[in-house]
Amino acid sequence: MKAWISGEHAVTIKRPKLGFLGVGWIGRHRMKAILDSGAAEAAAIADPSADMAREAAALAPNAGIVSDLDALLDLELDGIVIATPSAAHAEQSIRALGAGFAVFCQKPLGRTASEVRAVVDASRTADRLLGVDLSYRHTQGMQQIRQLIRSNALGKIFAADLTFHNAYGPDKPWFYDKNQSGGGCVIDLGVHLVDLALWCLDFPSVTNVTSALRAGGKRLENKGQVEDFAAATLTLAGGEIIRLTCSWRLNAGCDAEIGADFFGTEGGASFRNVDGSFYDFTAVRMSGTSSETLALPPDDWGGRAAVDWARKLARGQRYDPACENVIAVAEAIDGIYGAGM
Repeated sequence: MKAWISGEHAVTIKRPKLGFLGVGWIGRHRMKAILDSGAAEAAAIADPSADMAREAAALAPNAGIVSDLDALLDLELDGIVIATPSAAHAEQSIRALGAGFAVFCQKPLGRTASEVRAVVDASRTADRLLGVDLSYRHTQGMQQIRQLIRSNALGKIFAADLTFHNAYGPDKPWFYDKNQSGGGCVIDLGVHLVDLALWCLDFPSVTNVTSALRAGGKRLENKGQVEDFAAATLTLAGGEIIRLTCSWRLNAGCDAEIGADFFGTEGGASFRNVDGSFYDFTAVRMSGTSSETLALPPDDWGGRAAVDWARKLARGQRYDPACENVIAVAEAIDGIYGAGM
């Protein structure tokens, strides 16, 4: 129990008990971030790999190891953190929410906008907190850029260029099976780009989408194929032009190229990874030929979305209407796939 004192009032917050479903690298990382923050405690762990479960249990020796989601749903938990393959996200989230648990889920929340909408509906119906791990929102650089945009310090934003090239690509076979993944680099990496663009601009409607999808340098040959390169342009209701490119296994000359540039009538802002890093970023504000540094590494941002969700849960927050914005991101992703085939 922890007391937060404000003026004459003290609010007692009970640490939520969480179950962790899927504790591969990213699941363990989010678990560690939540535990290190003190916002919640790990009560149970479920993973089909006994080795992964044991490794996660080392972070929380008092947590029980159980077999699967069904076993988690039988426990007295406040929430479940889901980090399983994408095909399971929507169904598992809906089941957990319907059973009365809050949910924090890895992206994508669903393989299509229809799946995402069903999860959000389940969260609303159950009146339970839903969070999605759109983690780049929580970098210092993007937080500062969004604040500049929201305060009109850059004038009217009329264009943005966003890029995410992963020179390796996923190492798990399910990523390359569209039935399991929902798609290729767009739903894996491009989802972050779409989210950052719409989030910074307060989620205006997307009025038009054009795209080109490639696999091995060639146009996709059938709807079951997943893309390893994509370029797309989104036109927004205010006339803004958003250009996106993402890829797996691009000959980029470094591990990754990640960036988001926003251009306004009174200035611009740029978010960039450093020396091919997946984790280190700089952010700058631009005016004409000059620039001002906004953020530099180090910045331990990876687990902040999960910690933010856990803290909201600890404060007793239930349904959060902000989760509805994830539907807009999913609809844009659907548009990219629809226009590119």
